[in-house]
Amino acid sequence: MTAPLRLGVNIDHVATIRNARGGDHPDPVRAAQIAAQSGADGITAHLREDRRHITDRDIDRLMAEIDLPLNLEMAATEEMLAIALRHRPHAACIVPEKREERTTEGGLDAAGQLDALRPFVDELGNAGIRVSLFIEPSNRQVEAALKLGVPVAEFHTGRYAHVAGGEQVAELKRITDAAALAAKNGIEPHAGHGLTYANVVPVAAIPQLAELNIGHFLIGEAIFTGLDDSVRRMRALMDEAR
Repeated sequence: MTAPLRLGVNIDHVATIRNARGGDHPDPVRAAQIAAQSGADGITAHLREDRRHITDRDIDRLMAEIDLPLNLEMAATEEMLAIALRHRPHAACIVPEKREERTTEGGLDAAGQLDALRPFVDELGNAGIRVSLFIEPSNRQVEAALKLGVPVAEFHTGRYAHVAGGEQVAELKRITDAAALAAKNGIEPHAGHGLTYANVVPVAAIPQLAELNIGHFLIGEAIFTGLDDSVRRMRALMDEAR
């Protein structure tokens, strides 16, 4: 029997809507609480260097007010390392970050940044934080994750989500193969980016995957059906795939 698949709900874009007008509404912490009641297994939040959505106060409140594990997405910078070490979330996912991008574009080049990433991975791990790397589904990046000794690798599914036909089949195989290689070497594989009701099932069916992190689509659907409904429907599709 395939193990259950966890759902991490990314609440960044609740904060994006809030920040468009300023003030306190809508509240991403309230969104995290609703997600928890609706079947989420964890909450993901990306504290960007420019604070374009999630803020430092949001992280303070998430740590204090939610019972689910918090997965803090962060760039490999001294500022973000200090914040992670102060809060000690359940997990920290190191992601690439560019000021000019609208959202995270592609995976971290862990293979090309081994020496730069190692001190961050070591310090986070020594603090009891579960470290993951947001990487492309490739052998080269999995091998880098193995060299760095991270317990988790999260595979970027953005390309899979934005191609069709034979290209999508090929991209799904890349994710499947990378997840199998990671699991074989003792790294827990996760996946995320661009997943929707329409494309999540083939990814959720990959037996080695332990967690999917999904945000923008769920927040967008919540405008029409409510966050409780959007999370429950995604949860049901993931469960059916298993």
